[in-house]
Amino acid sequence: MAAVPHGASGSDQPLTDDELTALALAADPDAPLADDALPIGIHLARVGPALPLWYMPPAVARGGRRWKAPFVLAIVVAFLLIDAMGLCNTYGILSLA
Repeated sequence: MAAVPHGASGSDQPLTDDELTALALAADPDAPLADDALPIGIHLARVGPALPLWYMPPAVARGGRRWKAPFVLAIVVAFLLIDAMGLCNTYGILSLA
């Protein structure tokens, strides 16, 4: 089944929910893909983002992350040391395991 980009009447209006439901119910799930079919990732890359930028902005790496790494590493090492000594630190109470 060929892709229908606009309403069933051929107008420039987008498809309604009823038209999309009718197309989905009429589609054959076992039909072979068309030769010009695109993966959804490529289609969205051509069309643009699926969500507006004000709703979900792109992820941006922030600077100043270097100072966090030693603290995270120290916490992980502390928990590993506690476990290696046979202790348990559940709920912040240090006790024998």
